[in-house]
Amino acid sequence: MKFRYLGNSGFKISEITYGNWLTHGSQIENETAFACVRAAIDAGITTFDTADVYANTAAETVLGEALKGERRQSLEIFTKVFGPTGPKGHNDVGLSRKHILESIDGSLGRLQTDYVDLYQAHRFDYETPLEETFQAFADVVRAGKALYIGVSEWTAEQLKAGAKLAKELNIQLISNQPEYSALWRVIEADVVPTSKELGISQIVWSPIAQGVLTGKYKPGAALPEGSRATDTKGGANMVKRWLQDDVLTRVQNLKPIADELDLSLAQLAVAWVLQNENIATAIIGASRPEQVHENVKASGVVIPADALKKIDEVLGDAVETDTALTSTRSPKTREA
Repeated sequence: MKFRYLGNSGFKISEITYGNWLTHGSQIENETAFACVRAAIDAGITTFDTADVYANTAAETVLGEALKGERRQSLEIFTKVFGPTGPKGHNDVGLSRKHILESIDGSLGRLQTDYVDLYQAHRFDYETPLEETFQAFADVVRAGKALYIGVSEWTAEQLKAGAKLAKELNIQLISNQPEYSALWRVIEADVVPTSKELGISQIVWSPIAQGVLTGKYKPGAALPEGSRATDTKGGANMVKRWLQDDVLTRVQNLKPIADELDLSLAQLAVAWVLQNENIATAIIGASRPEQVHENVKASGVVIPADALKKIDEVLGDAVETDTALTSTRSPKTREA
């Protein structure tokens, strides 16, 4: 396992992060979740990402149990705040001071730890003054409940505004967590250049495009039983945008490139995002330990320039690059 610095800091994380969105407390049984976390640790992964909103707090509880007994100083534990939790009342969502200060305590209890290494604003809150949000984050850091602050799916302008406030408050905003894959590149033209200027790294989710870049979905074929595309708890909605024969055919055409590099398609996909120097880590999920063991092999892989060019040629206009799509990720009202 290779390690990278997160943002302009001295904080290192594994370049493969284990994440439990859509799995722990939802898609898979706890025993399987524990086995996946064990596989991650055995493979050298030290960084774990979750959020209070995942499975309405259950994912944090499962991860806390799975990591119990591990040396805390050897782990990097990330969580997030924004989404509706608990009974989903009017103050159970957003980035208000009330919700942040109550949420961090809830997360720490479920994760069975005194602090998280990174506390992230899961989305941008249009209804709370940014000054209020960052003052609350600063108080969380000064209380020793979080070491660093990050955000998720923020636009370049939002990152600039957040970085300015963080600097004024003497706290470190070091990361952004956007979707990024060979098929979804909306951060490249705007968010990445701005982040480099600000000393912010990307922690990217869905590097295999919800499983599509593994090649398991074949054009014209029935959806694999038990796959995310058949998951009625939310997974199917996330993956359906890629389930077009043209996209699936292009993904199949990546196989000769992967074979030449002695990689699986999944490994190629994860390695591809890590070629971007602004990417600190790629989040992988798993419903089986074997998936963890396969995907971690992407760590340290260097894809030659000619192979990167071939990937671009194969995927062609199936790649999404519209920078405006980042702004659609945060609801304009908390009720949305």
